[in-house]
Amino acid sequence: MNNASHSITIVRYTPELRQVWNDFVHHSKNGTFLVCRDYMEYHADRFADHSLLFYKGERLVALLPAHIQGGCFCSHDGLTYGGLILSVDATARLVLTLFEELISYLKTIDGLKKMTYRPIPHIYHRHPSEEDLYALFRIGASLSGRKIASVIEPSHALPFQTLRRRKVKRAQKEKLTLSCTTPLSDYWKILEETLSEKYGATPVHSLSEMERLQQLFPDNIKLFTTLDAMGSVIAGCLIYETDQVAHVQYIASTPQGRESGALDFLFDYLIHTHYSQKHYFDLGTSVEEGGRVLNEGLIFQKEGFGGRAVMYDMYDISLK
Repeated sequence: MNNASHSITIVRYTPELRQVWNDFVHHSKNGTFLVCRDYMEYHADRFADHSLLFYKGERLVALLPAHIQGGCFCSHDGLTYGGLILSVDATARLVLTLFEELISYLKTIDGLKKMTYRPIPHIYHRHPSEEDLYALFRIGASLSGRKIASVIEPSHALPFQTLRRRKVKRAQKEKLTLSCTTPLSDYWKILEETLSEKYGATPVHSLSEMERLQQLFPDNIKLFTTLDAMGSVIAGCLIYETDQVAHVQYIASTPQGRESGALDFLFDYLIHTHYSQKHYFDLGTSVEEGGRVLNEGLIFQKEGFGGRAVMYDMYDISLK
């Protein structure tokens, strides 16, 4: 524990604080289920957790999911995003103070040379919550990574491009259908084959990990698939659903699915029907090497659905 000035106390997370942590996430202005402990700890063996809680007097005002790797304090390499989780009444002055005290705290830990920080993109905020971006500027943080995501506002979505519309019509002609009850194990085979063939890669999550996460968060992690006329799965995607956003994870399609427009058919339904009331529909990022290489084929497809740019950023802060 570090007792700092301005009545700010920094406490390192322990399992006894699990419920305190999770309750705060649910009532924060920018937290999502990804920063709940049950989600963070599915890969606890891969990261040396060093998450922090910030108290002003006796009142909890912020959380910071984090781990230490080598000489770096990271927030958080195991998550899509993981900056400060803030109380609804957090102000710019408070967040400046939190960063000042955080830097002082980190400088007491032997061997730390820098901090990396992944702010939560604004589309996930329940209330405006970019005080941390101002604080990063004030302490001289440098932008070290920028991933471009393609995002749609379903309430006034841009029209599909001609190629995508043709694919939807092709799917309708071939009498494809949609399902939200396909077993995850059936879809995972298609996903693994797609990633292996196209990118020589494997899913970040194993099937058993994703099955467990889906059991823990059934209202947030959902599988949607497209079936051919015989009822076989030919395409699909996972959706990570939060208050503001339906975020697409793990898109995959068989050769038959690609030929018949199975994904176009699925996204047409998700964007214009199933998630038409969501603030945002996030098709995910389309970059490699921390954003320095744009996957033009992938982003062309996503922009064809009407997706436009939102940034997922990472900052470096020197502790020397």
